Amino acid sequence: MDRSPHILGAASNLLGIALLIITGLKLTKVADQTIADEVAMGACLFFAISCLLSYLAIRSPEATRTEDIADKAFLCGLAALLIAVLIVAFNPPH
Repeated sequence: MDRSPHILGAASNLLGIALLIITGLKLTKVADQTIADEVAMGACLFFAISCLLSYLAIRSPEATRTEDIADKAFLCGLAALLIAVLIVAFNPPH
């Protein structure tokens, strides 16, 4: 099964959501009171890596290792995004 197009689509969408979280925290000036924006930035990095590698896997006919790394980066980004959301949800600004 060719996972790369699915990884690329999901990672690019979640990259946008992570950037939206960072922007919202900066605009509301909550970023200074929590580490959620730094964790969301880590998620952005993982999602960007996942997007790049999954795109390269689509372009290459035999890129199973690249696809596997893109998949792992996607899961790390997903975990980081979940942590960022939990930080925001359970640590309201003071």
